[in-house]
Amino acid sequence: MQSPRPAGAPESATLLISCPDQPGLVAAVTSFIASHDGNILHLDQHVDQQENVFFMRVEWDLTRFKLSPADIAPAFKAIADKYAMQWQLHFSSDVPRMAIFVSREAHCLYDLLSRYTAGEWRVEIPLIISNHPHLEPVAQQFGIPYHVFPITRETKAAQEQAQLELLKACGIDLIVLARYMQILSPEFVAEYPNRIINIHHSFLPAFPGAKPYHMAFSRGVKIIGATSHYVTADLDAGPIIEQDTVRINHKDSVDDLIRKGKDVEKLVLSRAVRYHLQHQVLVYDNKTVIFA
Repeated sequence: MQSPRPAGAPESATLLISCPDQPGLVAAVTSFIASHDGNILHLDQHVDQQENVFFMRVEWDLTRFKLSPADIAPAFKAIADKYAMQWQLHFSSDVPRMAIFVSREAHCLYDLLSRYTAGEWRVEIPLIISNHPHLEPVAQQFGIPYHVFPITRETKAAQEQAQLELLKACGIDLIVLARYMQILSPEFVAEYPNRIINIHHSFLPAFPGAKPYHMAFSRGVKIIGATSHYVTADLDAGPIIEQDTVRINHKDSVDDLIRKGKDVEKLVLSRAVRYHLQHQVLVYDNKTVIFA
């Protein structure tokens, strides 16, 4: 199953660019597109003045573009080399393949799968991986294969290797940790740099641990929140993609905090996944630029 493209939407290409800021960057990119009869659909840019770094996202219609998709990257390379660009090229015709990792909690999994089946995202989800069997009935409801890899300290390395082999066999491009309560090893993370998205149950950096809402309740907080970020070898310290909060007052119980917290977790994770799938995220110096 995959989400259809909106009716009438043209096939398009998207460039994500970062490089040292200098005159002529926008003109160089837009002239390249115009010279091959491309029609720009979206263009956004940003300059980090402290770091002197230029960021750009540009998407254009391929309907009358003179270059074939296979010829675009070789043709653009001369411009990229001239300006020392770091760049990515994506095509709307490419459908990414996403794996979801879960443990016992179902709220994020249900939300992701409901958006997937409703056609919100152009993506394929060929499998769900878990360290527990508890959520297999959820996967069965949506007709998605569910694979269980029980993990202990002694088996962790071998099980992660087996997971990686399965992910590669399925051609997975993106991993979403939907409340997967395992710490991925640096070796695992290195296989998918900036392609593993996690949801954290607090407005980082605050109230870490197994009972964040109980800790928040004991402090009498007025907001709680959630943070979605790319996973790196440093625990919960990867580039932040999205965050949000919800108001709390003295009438709220711990159960109220948990309920509200789960709601904001679902929203924050889904936004982060959407930004990634739409190629709206540029990672730089452990931060992100989001072209939303």
